[in-house]
Amino acid sequence: MSKIRLATVWLAGCSGCHMSFLDLDEWLFDLATFVDVVHSPIADVKEYPDNVDVCLIEGAIANEENLEIALNVRKKTKFVISFGDCAITANVPAMRNMLGKADSVLKRAYLELGEVNPQLPYEPGIVPVLLDRVTPLHEVIDIDMYIPGCPPSAQRIKEAIAPLVQGEKPVMEGREMIKFG
Repeated sequence: MSKIRLATVWLAGCSGCHMSFLDLDEWLFDLATFVDVVHSPIADVKEYPDNVDVCLIEGAIANEENLEIALNVRKKTKFVISFGDCAITANVPAMRNMLGKADSVLKRAYLELGEVNPQLPYEPGIVPVLLDRVTPLHEVIDIDMYIPGCPPSAQRIKEAIAPLVQGEKPVMEGREMIKFG
């Protein structure tokens, strides 16, 4: 049996979902017998590869870079998982939506609240342009599965991934698998 090509991606979020993934501890060694991790912020691989079997995407879509990455992942991945509450609902990153469009957010954060040398950040190619609204992943790309939680527990992640690596669809029902927060 060939190994599954697994990727993880971190967009607008806190990396808590990836920390929970690392909390799989010794099971990561078992997982490694079934998967090749081909992309992850944990592995610091810069370019997203072609022909990925499964990708867990953490975080919301908050800027042009997030949008570009999400579209690229969907194009190159067979099975995309919306990983954690930020990816599923936009959660905490979407709190900025209350301030209005991107210009209002930037002015509030960098000019109104800036204490020393207030100025707007702008460096093409380094600072991604904010989108006017933070959105959950499913508003931008098709999603094959959701793993809720802020962050999802290591046990929930294991119970969602273990069947996938065996070629089966996980059972995502019951409070322990679908509770948010």
